[in-house]
Amino acid sequence: MMKKIRILVVDDSLLFRRILADGLNSDPTLEVVAEAADAFAARDAIIKYSPDVMTLDVELPRMNGIEFLRKLMPQRPIPVVVISALSNAVFDALRAGAVDYVVKPSVNSREQLQAFIRQELAVKVKIASTARVGGLKQMGVGSPLFKLGKFPPDTLIAIGASTGGTEAIFDVVRQLDVDIPGIVIVQHMPPGFTEMYARRLNNECRIEVREAKTGDRVMPGKALLAPGNMQMSLVKVNGGYQVECKNGPKVGGHRPAVNVLFDSVAQYVGKNAIGVILTGMGADGAQGLLKIRNTGAETIGQNEETCVVYGMPKVAYDIGAVKYQLPLSEIPKKIYALLSQKQAGRKGERE
Repeated sequence: MMKKIRILVVDDSLLFRRILADGLNSDPTLEVVAEAADAFAARDAIIKYSPDVMTLDVELPRMNGIEFLRKLMPQRPIPVVVISALSNAVFDALRAGAVDYVVKPSVNSREQLQAFIRQELAVKVKIASTARVGGLKQMGVGSPLFKLGKFPPDTLIAIGASTGGTEAIFDVVRQLDVDIPGIVIVQHMPPGFTEMYARRLNNECRIEVREAKTGDRVMPGKALLAPGNMQMSLVKVNGGYQVECKNGPKVGGHRPAVNVLFDSVAQYVGKNAIGVILTGMGADGAQGLLKIRNTGAETIGQNEETCVVYGMPKVAYDIGAVKYQLPLSEIPKKIYALLSQKQAGRKGERE
């Protein structure tokens, strides 16, 4: 028989813990081995039961979930799925080492809660059980890598990510300076969180980062993040690029989907693009990245050793969509190197 994924449920509400445990235990591949009402009981349960995954409420008595993560992860790394209300605390938890998160449901119906557990929480727990935790180091902000100077407006960088991607994108984007060509990003994330995430990036990076809306122009020194539950694609207008954000069907189970963005980049930008695929479960973005590469454009994939989940970059690499497979820390440098090559090539053509 397949070995079950062993789970520790941490929440200060006895009723909610029982509902979570019952719902997770109803999945034949999952087993809740322990429950805890606070961080101290959780620490003891981790030592005693060695669970594969922990679900963690952010709001806990005596020590909140984020502080617990900061203390726990350097000593005893464990895949964690945070259960939180819609707040910036989610991003603090991810930075502290959590793998993923779900939005705490506000419903009172037990049937709706069970649906939330089956369709969201259980899926995230299974993904988290495959994640690499511990030993993944964040990059410092540092000074800009080097100046590019003015760049042709038809050049563009497209980035796609999923599980583990909030921190991976941050680690790439915060190394970029304001002369970088325009950037478009898809990170699998629900509505509400994309706006907060974009604002957080904007406050901590040199470039401007905004949640995209239809008609936004792609401009140097600016990154546009696909809004949650919307498909974002690129269109060419008056020699430049704009984005369209529509409530279209899910593609590959995702909305926003990396493939939707990458397909449009291949169509309208072609060889002038740089496509980047980062950590994430599944295959979203792989086929789109292959289309980008087939236009003659440059493509980069994050390597296994630095991915939280080596899914999307692996599929992309396996089908030949990735030209350069690199550690996360090397990706900003490679982007600059490729842009410099493009710049030199354009200069040579003019001469």
